[in-house]
Amino acid sequence: MDEPEQWRWIWLAAAVLFGMGEMATPGAFFLAPFGVGAAVAAILAFADVSVAVEWGAFVAISLVAFAALRPLARRLDRDHGSDGVGSRRLIGRDAIVLEAIGEVEPGLVRVDREEWRADTADRSPIPEGTHVRVTDVQGTRVIVTPSKEHSA
Repeated sequence: MDEPEQWRWIWLAAAVLFGMGEMATPGAFFLAPFGVGAAVAAILAFADVSVAVEWGAFVAISLVAFAALRPLARRLDRDHGSDGVGSRRLIGRDAIVLEAIGEVEPGLVRVDREEWRADTADRSPIPEGTHVRVTDVQGTRVIVTPSKEHSA
């Protein structure tokens, strides 16, 4: 395994696998630094550098890339928490009632730029124009309550 010819392809395969793994897994830049390190090691291997230098470059570049990407990853995790996926991301968001929500009939609310059919958990009516907060998602409908920030 000390053949420099073999290491070029090993590094190249590792870079591709780390890159594919990064794209396939949810999370914020965990495998990308290793992919960058392996890519640099592959470049060095194609330049006929010794295997020890390739390994040193892989470790050093991976550590530097990891340290550089961690602040970005933390900020992305903080700004876009993974609590809500799909329609569950709407929970806790503010909305406005476009069509009154009745005791039996659902109404229509706008959350950001999306329009959703809406009900209330206690079946209480909410008039058009009322500011509400999404508390749950059930199928294709959101469950809302009047927003305390906009009442009174």
